[in-house]
Amino acid sequence: MASAASSPASTQALPAALANLRGRDLLSSADLNAEQTAALLELAASLKAGRCQIDLGGKVLGLIFSKASTRTRVSFTVAMARLGGQTLDLNPQVTQVGRGEPVADTARVLSRYVDALAIRTFAQEELADYAHWASIPVINALTDLEHPCQALADYLTLQETFGALEGLTLAYVGDGNNVARSLAVVCGLLGMRFVLAAPKAYQFDDAFRKHLKGLLPNAEIVETTDPVAAVKGAAAVYTDVWASMGQEKERAKRLEDFKAYQVNEALMKHCPDAVFMHCLPARRGEEVTDGVIDGPQSVVVEEAANRMHVQKGLLAWLLAK
Repeated sequence: MASAASSPASTQALPAALANLRGRDLLSSADLNAEQTAALLELAASLKAGRCQIDLGGKVLGLIFSKASTRTRVSFTVAMARLGGQTLDLNPQVTQVGRGEPVADTARVLSRYVDALAIRTFAQEELADYAHWASIPVINALTDLEHPCQALADYLTLQETFGALEGLTLAYVGDGNNVARSLAVVCGLLGMRFVLAAPKAYQFDDAFRKHLKGLLPNAEIVETTDPVAAVKGAAAVYTDVWASMGQEKERAKRLEDFKAYQVNEALMKHCPDAVFMHCLPARRGEEVTDGVIDGPQSVVVEEAANRMHVQKGLLAWLLAK
């Protein structure tokens, strides 16, 4: 799908697995199959290394962000610029979106102005509504349910670190939140083992477990309350804040519930060959210590940098001929 405002874009070396998928939405990590996920990571790696060039000159990406953002906002903006396109910040506080204009009206009109929308909001249902009414690609830039762009950047980082990913274990210590869900899906797609260490009340809900089982029946997804058991043998140890945006009222309870799940130097001693990962921003001294996030096992800066490269690949896939 292309908007009336767009002009032709050119591409070189677009992977065959992605070549016929122009105009798709990316609302969930499950919107890609294993072959497409691997191809998108390879495209991102090729763009990062300068092995291929894709021109999105004349293309415009609209950002609708109802939640605060640093890495997602900047990485999409810079990615689009480096591909020759432009980004338009459609801040809900200064547009009619924030005054209650129906999604149907907003999405249909914006489809005539811009070539894709990246949306960061609370409810996955709102994102799905945009995708339903828009005639241009819609990208999940984070919802309460998933964060697929973050997961893709994480696995690009792991691929750069370890090469082959199949058979590796990613241990996620903390809340089974949006980031954890997307990581679990991509883990299953790429043949990795995913372990979630969290208190019972913060593990995956039954609906998501059923979704995973139906989507990836052979995936190895493990849940435990023991963080030490989770990280033993892991290639990567991942954590995130214990109280995400919108959970501020639960913060005190969550701090108490997760106090045994801090990723600290003592925990990392059980996996000396693992890398440490965090989607950022981090609450240092809560879910992770300074010694770990700034330590030799940490790849958080490289991980954040790869957000831009993955999003270059994603935008090229969605918008290039």
